[in-house]
Amino acid sequence: MNKLRRVIALFCFAVCAGAVAAAETADKPVDKPFEPVVGQSGRDVVWVPTPAVLVEKMLDVAKVTPKDYVMDLGSGDGRNIIAAAKRGARALGVEFNPDMVELSKRSAEKAGVADKAQFVQGDMYEADISQATVLALFLLPENLNKLAPKFLALKPGSRIVANHFAVSGWEPDESGRSEGDCGSWCNWLLYIVPAKAEGRWRFQKGELELEQKFQMLSGKFTLNGVSTPVDSGRLLGEQITFTIGGKEYQGKVSGDAMSGSGWNATRLK
Repeated sequence: MNKLRRVIALFCFAVCAGAVAAAETADKPVDKPFEPVVGQSGRDVVWVPTPAVLVEKMLDVAKVTPKDYVMDLGSGDGRNIIAAAKRGARALGVEFNPDMVELSKRSAEKAGVADKAQFVQGDMYEADISQATVLALFLLPENLNKLAPKFLALKPGSRIVANHFAVSGWEPDESGRSEGDCGSWCNWLLYIVPAKAEGRWRFQKGELELEQKFQMLSGKFTLNGVSTPVDSGRLLGEQITFTIGGKEYQGKVSGDAMSGSGWNATRLK
């Protein structure tokens, strides 16, 4: 009889415990999928999404093709990267918020481009961008300025296309405004990473001294002790143009050499 009572007691305990657990489960709120909120704080910048029409315009002006490797630093919900992948480009987003990273991966999967659109959790300032041919960005000036040295280290001809905000002191190679439903965020700026032309060059039996501020060039040409200013100096990737004494020179910069039709120059160490 005592054994039977113990069995009945254990059975009742199990039933009661199960009922309590069921009640607790019913009262516990079901976790909802993460949904970003416009203006939510982040490590380096609050999240504000780039309007879809501007995303497409930015990729248009950067002339993104399947040959490109597109990166977005602070990629948010992944829209720039997913849009680039839809154009056939390989693309990588770097985002500090792990919830945003997972959301981006799900969105890429849903869009059918998970094989080309990759996302990693990380610090955008520490990210290796050396292989990127295009950067599609929506960052504040202080973020862009901090990243500027890494931008300049990219291969000449790489494109940086930005939503609204500029790198301080840099003149964009192109800029404009997107049409359509873009609210307060319609402006884009395109920078073409220039070759490094600053320095002293042996040129036309004289010495050419160039100063460079992003793609803009100034300086002087000295021959037999007489100096002539360099005018209208500009770089577009590896392509260089400048004028000395009214004569325009056009050519290409390749490391420590540059040349054009009827002229060449070698960098002086």
